[in-house]
Amino acid sequence: MNTTTTHGTADAATTRGTAGELTGYERLRADAAAGRIEEVIVAVPDLQGRLQGSRLSVPYFLDEVAGDGFGACVYLLASDVEMDTGPGYAIDAWKSGFGDFVLRPDASTLRTVLPWDDGTALVIADAHWPGGGPVEVAPRHVLRSQLDRLAERGLTAFAGTELEFLIFQGSYRSAWESRYQGLSTGTAYNVDYSLQGLGEIEPVVRRIRREMGRAGLAMETARGECHPGQYEIVFRYAEAMSTCDNHVFFKNAAKQIAAQEGVALTFMPKFDEGEGNSCHIHLSLRATDGTPVLADEAADDGMSELMRHFVAGQLACLPDFALLMAPNINSYKRLQPGAFAPTGITWGRDNRTCPVRVVGAGSSLRIEHRVPGGDANPYLVTAAAVAAGLHGIEQRLELPAPHRENALADPSVPRLPATLTEALHRWETSEIAAKVFGEAVVTHYAQAARTELASFETSVTDWERMRGFERL
Repeated sequence: MNTTTTHGTADAATTRGTAGELTGYERLRADAAAGRIEEVIVAVPDLQGRLQGSRLSVPYFLDEVAGDGFGACVYLLASDVEMDTGPGYAIDAWKSGFGDFVLRPDASTLRTVLPWDDGTALVIADAHWPGGGPVEVAPRHVLRSQLDRLAERGLTAFAGTELEFLIFQGSYRSAWESRYQGLSTGTAYNVDYSLQGLGEIEPVVRRIRREMGRAGLAMETARGECHPGQYEIVFRYAEAMSTCDNHVFFKNAAKQIAAQEGVALTFMPKFDEGEGNSCHIHLSLRATDGTPVLADEAADDGMSELMRHFVAGQLACLPDFALLMAPNINSYKRLQPGAFAPTGITWGRDNRTCPVRVVGAGSSLRIEHRVPGGDANPYLVTAAAVAAGLHGIEQRLELPAPHRENALADPSVPRLPATLTEALHRWETSEIAAKVFGEAVVTHYAQAARTELASFETSVTDWERMRGFERL
């Protein structure tokens, strides 16, 4: 994938495939002329990893926006999940009068087939200031900055994400109106790896699988998971930026398809006391010529020296970077003892009780980050993992022995931040974070966490009513 920002005219951002096949914006123009495409969605990933944007006519997009960009309000990258904004972010929307930045489409992300949205194409854009510079705190730019640091060392990151979600009978509207109480799960019981018991959810998950393939995502595996109604779809790994683009595209599309099928699905890390929704991130490195660099067949453990430093960096930075992997109050409900999600800071070979799992061999050798949940912003998680690995490489950190037993039950393992408050403190006081991400990024995402905490602390929950309405 081309990770540079698109500039210039629409024609400059297109290529021609083999045997004269039209690609990119040329294909879009041809599809529009044939009546197959009527609109183009220009979208930017926000702080929560959601796609936000506008629908444009194809002629307007091709003739003006593809080259010059499209204006969108700056608060899109300085607001919480409710779209509320305020002071404290690196972008102060009120102070700037809610002005615009410029969304510059990345032509390499163009998708002209959205089976659930007939006649529509979609392209992901990068946020730039009117003067031309990138918006430093935009999630895609945060990741690109770390990938550029890798490139300076002649390295490229490849990633894959494993997203879990829960399916419920009934629509999103009915779930909202019931305040998400009394919902019926899509399956009646644990269907982990099961080939039965999936009949009630198969229509929607089959449609998601099929239409993701038609939209260009290459599925690898799909199966039921532990929580009733839980399912996981894994798509083929790719260059890190492409994987993150695919990830946010998939989440957005899956919800739209579910709504059309009259059901609701959620990626939230912890819906109830049952198993949570994880988002495990697989990450590997290659040289610029495509050669894998993490494996060393001559080493006793099969790991190169570079990989040992890279994994050591993950452990060193996990407490400080936890905020980027677990950004919400609910994230930490999943990261609790007994939830089969990591609670400590350690690593192991094919050990799912560790937050950093080394898996595979030879060219498939990679790390798996098991901390992120379904709410994680993939750009920020991947940026954190790359930055942590680079820290380990630059400092030549020594890797401790792998954890060979149950790390969840070992009291000697150092603890991950247990709450968003603790993660926020580690993040905004971290010398490493300030060095590798910069003051603006640290301040911006600290404010995002502070806003989340303030909203929660002023809310009265059902838990409080149940405990206190009569008995206190």
